[in-house]
Amino acid sequence: MGAPAVLLQTNFPELNLRARGKVRDVYDLGDQLLIVATDRISAFDYILGSGIPRKGHVLNQMSLFWFDLFKPIIRNHVVAADVSRYPASLQRYAADLAGRSMLVKKAEPLPVECVVRGYLSGSGWKEYRESGSVCGIPLPEGLLESSKLPAAIFTPATKATSGHDLNVPFEQVEEMVGASTAKVIQDASLRIYEEAARYALERGILVADTKFEFGVCEGETILIDEVLTPDSSRFWPAADYSPGRPQKSYDKQFVRDYLEEIRWNKQPPAPALPDQVVEATSQKYCEAFERLTGKSLK
Repeated sequence: MGAPAVLLQTNFPELNLRARGKVRDVYDLGDQLLIVATDRISAFDYILGSGIPRKGHVLNQMSLFWFDLFKPIIRNHVVAADVSRYPASLQRYAADLAGRSMLVKKAEPLPVECVVRGYLSGSGWKEYRESGSVCGIPLPEGLLESSKLPAAIFTPATKATSGHDLNVPFEQVEEMVGASTAKVIQDASLRIYEEAARYALERGILVADTKFEFGVCEGETILIDEVLTPDSSRFWPAADYSPGRPQKSYDKQFVRDYLEEIRWNKQPPAPALPDQVVEATSQKYCEAFERLTGKSLK
């Protein structure tokens, strides 16, 4: 049995393509959006020349799992994910849509990346070394790379159209979206993270950090985009955790490490990945999905 086919891009000429992001293709259906998770993978802000088999299915189905689990905390934008329930106009594309798409309500996205950190890594670790704080939140002295924080912290960032997002203090979020909305997304982000972290730990995975996106639909703030996937989160194997160094992970760090090894200058054109890196990355994504959801990938 050969490797599963890779979908790098959708082309549905009868539909209105609203956006083609680093991973997702979004079509405007009028009162709803069709979101398709492709197998594209990006690193260092560039889409790479190779796709990752099963990646789109993992991202889509993992997000659906978490959206459903956290409905008691906050409503989300999902309308349907069973292709048989999609409009008749989409049925001709069923083969490309099955398992990797969802119909969602239209929402006005808030201009904030809602990042929650339970461990000190990435840009948070860099900022802590420079200032002893993250997003203006002072942290204890003497923390190491990958240290568990005394409590999870909300460290929002602005959404960058290109390059990296910029960490901002909570007061700036209040100025951007209003104090009441800022409180809603802060509280929801922290609660979802804390419940997800407890759930994941029972399954041998540490959720080091993650990011959420929210939007406004019919006057209500709802959860949108993707939730707790290997693209939006750092998932670490709990059995291998040891502070003071980078951790093994279930995300695309494996790809980043390869690109560093070949000393790519992080300028276009982005390189293709060798088969062993592609397959190992696919396996990491699938393992994270199966361990966290307890399900087999459809």
